[in-house]
Amino acid sequence: MDNKSKASLLVVDDEVEIQQMLSRHFRFLGYDVETASNGREALELLAKRRTEVIISDIKMPELDGIELLKLVKEQHPMSHVIIITGYVTLDNLLAVFRRGADTCVFKPLNDLTELETAVSHAVDQLKDWQNKLKQLKTLKEEGN
Repeated sequence: MDNKSKASLLVVDDEVEIQQMLSRHFRFLGYDVETASNGREALELLAKRRTEVIISDIKMPELDGIELLKLVKEQHPMSHVIIITGYVTLDNLLAVFRRGADTCVFKPLNDLTELETAVSHAVDQLKDWQNKLKQLKTLKEEGN
């Protein structure tokens, strides 16, 4: 997988405008993008399709971003999670890092450079792991 094409993103936010903006932006950059309005919808989508990177808000109805992050790390440990939030508190920040978020980007998202960089970095890390797994498989085959 080259850096962007075919990398799948899931944007989770209860604000439709943010879903649409991020979806358009990352599709334009070559990513495959799905959207969900809350953590429950996100988990349903994740059960059906492999997703490399999840961009999730914290404050959402039904299942918030912190709980979603916890469940993603348990059920889909290879997926990277980037949190976006307008509710910048020390508690929120500590909670998302404790639960394994790649980073946290603060709203408003007027400039998407930080988010683009975080997504690109997550995809690069996954690509590195995939290459290491291929190398391991090759070494095992050569050893037999």
